[in-house]
Amino acid sequence: MVSFSLEGKVALVTGASYGIGFALATAFAEAGAKIAFNDIRQELVDKGLASYREKGIDARGYVCDVTKEDQVQALVADIERDLGPINILVNNAGIIKRIPMTEMTADEFRQVIDVDLNAPFIVSKAVIPSMIRNGGGKIINICSMMSELGRETVSAYAAAKGGLKMLTRNIASEYGEYNIQCNGIGPGYIATPQTAPLRERQPDGSRHPFDSFIVAKTPAARWGTTEDLMGPAVFLASSASDFVNGHILYVDGGILAYIGKQPK
Repeated sequence: MVSFSLEGKVALVTGASYGIGFALATAFAEAGAKIAFNDIRQELVDKGLASYREKGIDARGYVCDVTKEDQVQALVADIERDLGPINILVNNAGIIKRIPMTEMTADEFRQVIDVDLNAPFIVSKAVIPSMIRNGGGKIINICSMMSELGRETVSAYAAAKGGLKMLTRNIASEYGEYNIQCNGIGPGYIATPQTAPLRERQPDGSRHPFDSFIVAKTPAARWGTTEDLMGPAVFLASSASDFVNGHILYVDGGILAYIGKQPK
C-alpha cells in the first residue's frame, strides 16, 4: 500500500522560519513528522517558532549558519539529542542577489555560491552517515527553474542552482545503495511576501510589468503558492518515492514546458 505518512520521522528544514521552508515543514508536520529548523539569527528563529505555534506545531528551532561546517555538525548533534536521528533533510536556505554580472563583485558571487551550493553540500554531508547507519533517508534540495534557465542579473544564483541540481544527482548516485533518495524541487514563481512587490497593482490599476511577464509565461496563468509545493515535498519525503532518486521535480505551472505566446 502506498504511504505518504511521515509518522515518527524527524525532518530538518534549513532556513524554515518563513516562506517556502515554513510551508514544507508545516506539510511534514501535518503528515506526522517531528520538525527541526534553523536560521542564522535568534530573532528569526523566535519568529519562526511563534509561527509554528500558531499552527499548533511543536517545532524545534536552532541558530546555525549553514555555511559553517562546525556549526552544522553541532546543529545535527543537537537535533539528534532533542528529537532523534534525522530521517528527512530539506536544503531550503538560500539567497539571491540580482546584480548584472559585470557589476557583481567576486565576493558577492562567492556569497551566493556559499549559501546556495556549498551549504547543501555541508548539511547533506553531516546527515548522510547517520542515514546510512539507520537504513536510509530522504534529502530534498530546493533547486529552481534557474537550474535549467538563465536570466539577466542572476548569474550567481543560476550557477549555484545548476550546481545544486548536479549535486542532487551525485548524492543519489553515490548513496542510493544505502536507501538514501536525494531529489530536488524546482519551484516556479511563488507568491510569497518576498515577491509581493512584484505583484502589486500599478497606480493606474494595471499589473506590475514583471507580474504580467510571469503570468504570460506560465500555462497555469498564475503565480504558484507555497501550498502548491507541499504535496510534492511530502511525496519526496515519504516511502511513496522510494524508487525516485536523482530527480528534479519542477513545480512551475508548466513554464519549462512552454515556448510562450505568439506576439499579437
